Amino acid sequence: MSSHKILHNLLSLLFKSYSKVQSLSLSLLLPSCSSSSPSFSPYFSFVQMAAITSPEVLLEVFPYLRVLKDGTIDRVAGTQVAPPGLDPETGVLSKDIVILPQTGVSARLYRPNTAKPGTKLPLVVYLHGGAFCISSAADPCYHTSLNNLVAEANAIAVSVNYRLAPEYPLPTAYEDCWAALNWVFNGGEDRDSWVKDHVDFGRVFLVGDSAGANIAHHLALRIKDSDPDPKLKIAGIGMVNPYFWGKKPIGGEVGDLVRKSMVDTWWNFVCPSEKGGDDPLINPFLDGAPGLEGLACGKVLVMVAEKDILRDRGRLYYEELVKSKWGGRKELIETRGEDHDFHIFNPNCDKAKILIRDLGKFVNQD
Repeated sequence: MSSHKILHNLLSLLFKSYSKVQSLSLSLLLPSCSSSSPSFSPYFSFVQMAAITSPEVLLEVFPYLRVLKDGTIDRVAGTQVAPPGLDPETGVLSKDIVILPQTGVSARLYRPNTAKPGTKLPLVVYLHGGAFCISSAADPCYHTSLNNLVAEANAIAVSVNYRLAPEYPLPTAYEDCWAALNWVFNGGEDRDSWVKDHVDFGRVFLVGDSAGANIAHHLALRIKDSDPDPKLKIAGIGMVNPYFWGKKPIGGEVGDLVRKSMVDTWWNFVCPSEKGGDDPLINPFLDGAPGLEGLACGKVLVMVAEKDILRDRGRLYYEELVKSKWGGRKELIETRGEDHDFHIFNPNCDKAKILIRDLGKFVNQD
């Protein structure tokens, strides 16, 4: 029996003992990515337990990782790797490249295998989630999702492998993604032929889920700030279950203090400071934070899930965007009955297919 299955069974038994105390849902970031698997998410919505520890563990950031007393980071989720290559189900080809040898920043590139030489396609610069501390572009769940998105949108994709906290504290992830975006536009002869030969640079999109959506927001603001006539031109941003937060609970967070406390813990772990959840990196609506009118793109799609603890932050982002002086096209889509990143962990369910179809439309609509 796999370690995933053993841990899942153990946590299921523990969950049953807690379910009599309050109605809570088991949502663990340790599934397989098959259609036969139930839908899971990285939000584990019951009382944090002191079990499954050892004398060597200094800190548990449940359910993602453990910090051992010798300083080792022991990740228990998001460590699986799928090889690149031709996906027979979607006809999408992928390969891994190094973008910045000096830092090790890399990416997984995707293109439809049927793309003919000289054909220009939209580009999706994809930024994966994982609370800034787990996962990668090679994660099997993300690999499946990107294959599906590239096939649906008939696009090229650059899925960025940014460095993770705590080994590389924030804002390293933002800087790595900024460097990757600059490579896309300004890499010259160092750019891969898939990018040089197939990308329509008038149709470049930032798309990310969870922490990746947060990064996409900050990159779009930075483009505007970096140059009044930017060389980096983003057509739109697709934000799936965006990871924004704040010290003061809003909406459903008010009655869900268990998950509120867990998200507080995750953010404080990757970005320790006295600001906590009111750091402008995670809370874009603080006084003094850059205004949304500075987003350097023509359209924004915000996608939220009904059962996600982050749902109200995503809705707030959209509402503030509507109220701002930003003049682009904006859209909000809510998926009923689903939790955070359901489309990543259960990519073959009907609602995941609808989400990918909506993202594909967003990329291809003028």
